[in-house]
Amino acid sequence: METSTNQTVQLAPPKKKSLSQWGIARKKFVRNIPAMASLIFLFVVTALSMSASLLSDIDPSRINPRLVEVPPSAEHWLGADSAGRDIVTMLLYGGRTSLLIGFSCMTIIISIATIIGTISGYYGNIVDSILMRFTDFMMNFPFLIFVIVLQAIFIDSGVLALILVISLLSWTGAARVIRSKVMSEKENEYVLSAISIGTRPSKVMIKHILPNVMSTIIVQATLLLAAMIVAETGLSYLGFGVPVGTPSWGNMLQAARDPGTFENLWWIWLPPGLLITLTILSINFIGEGFKDAFNPKSKK
Repeated sequence: METSTNQTVQLAPPKKKSLSQWGIARKKFVRNIPAMASLIFLFVVTALSMSASLLSDIDPSRINPRLVEVPPSAEHWLGADSAGRDIVTMLLYGGRTSLLIGFSCMTIIISIATIIGTISGYYGNIVDSILMRFTDFMMNFPFLIFVIVLQAIFIDSGVLALILVISLLSWTGAARVIRSKVMSEKENEYVLSAISIGTRPSKVMIKHILPNVMSTIIVQATLLLAAMIVAETGLSYLGFGVPVGTPSWGNMLQAARDPGTFENLWWIWLPPGLLITLTILSINFIGEGFKDAFNPKSKK
């Protein structure tokens, strides 16, 4: 006699897929409220600035004597400056110039720093010595004085010359940070294994090392973006940055540095000053958010 038994088969619950390093970092960053709010703010400011010609039909370079120092009104929300130019229009076009300089300088700087830092950190020895001595040589130039001198020489070159001059003098710090990260990363087993089987150095750097130092590069890029906007503002305020006829946040402050303007005409200097401050703060919050997101010890 055969006895039949009912066997209950219990299916094991599916294993939860573990997140990659980038997935964990993305999850941490999204949970960081100040960083996310700052990212949204920066995106809105950038989008509005890049759409300046669509949002305003006023020529930002046109001088209107009838609107000189007009206070805020329904027609001109933030009034007009001492040349009769609409402040809102100047903010939009000025933001386009300042952000263009910031993003362009950041891209050039981080590219130079990544190339030099990666090659120096990977090869070491004499290659590292030569590149680091060159880096030290570039760091010895007084940034402000050198930029002022070059801008005085290439005074007719406009914004492009300013971008190139700032970029060529500002990559040294980021290159050192990336170099130290690459030197640490190349000692890992997966890199040593790739080298031992004869993988080309260029392929090792691009395929194995750079993806694992990308978090450091991203953090450096955000910090550089804030620094470049500050540099443009400071140089323009001193009269050695963006040409006077070109709208920028720095030029708006430079045009309002008269003591009487600061005392009585708040609508000329306060909007650009406040917008610069909020933009720099938002970029710094984003940078801190990336730093926490890629930090394995952070539990946020």
